Amino acid sequence: MNKRKRSIFAIAIGLLMLLAWADPVSAADLELPGINLPDEPQSVGNTVTILLLLTVLSLAPGILIMMTCFTRIVIVLGFVRTALATQQMPPNQVIIGLALFMTLFVMAPTLSAVNETALQPYLQGEITQQEAIRQAAIPIKEFMAKHTREKDLLLFLDHAGAERPASVQDIPLTALVPAFAVSELKTAFQMGFMIFVPFLVIDMVVASVLMAMGMMMLPPVMISLPFKILLFILVDGWHLVVKSLLLSF
Repeated sequence: MNKRKRSIFAIAIGLLMLLAWADPVSAADLELPGINLPDEPQSVGNTVTILLLLTVLSLAPGILIMMTCFTRIVIVLGFVRTALATQQMPPNQVIIGLALFMTLFVMAPTLSAVNETALQPYLQGEITQQEAIRQAAIPIKEFMAKHTREKDLLLFLDHAGAERPASVQDIPLTALVPAFAVSELKTAFQMGFMIFVPFLVIDMVVASVLMAMGMMMLPPVMISLPFKILLFILVDGWHLVVKSLLLSF
């Protein structure tokens, strides 16, 4: 123990000697990094554009959820898993991945229209950035308005005190986006209810049979689960669910 203390003491003495021999650095010699803004307006505009682009990329998940068909698809797939009572099968990664690629498939015509009318002309210098944004909003508004209930849209328009739009392009995104999200939630829950009904019937039949046999301590879910999976396989359930989702758009 004494040997260890002597070693620590020797190391401390050596550090003090190194600090004593080192050249002192004054505060004036230290250079702190600074932020220098460019003097040219064009450079400032490019910097602001990059910042706005990074902001949009950070909001990309919210845009994906609120302005595409992703919400309806992922909720319906979640209802399927809950109705089957298979716990975490399929896993969340599989459901989200399938919903993402189905979203890209459904939104392909809209994204192609955005690319042709807004992105490519902007990259070629034919239109300005503001005009590109306006052109990109046109097909997106048309898609959202097509799947938005009039009642939901009027709810947000009346609450904001806005006038009734004459056309789809006159609808403000601040009212169209939440109205579209509410409509998608309602549609997804309606489809989820229709998915639940046959599996609920199986649960009720199994529970009734178990009670008639006096096996009240046996959980009906353990018995009904294989029958629900068998029924889902026999009717090719995943094909029917995906087909229903695609036809709903």
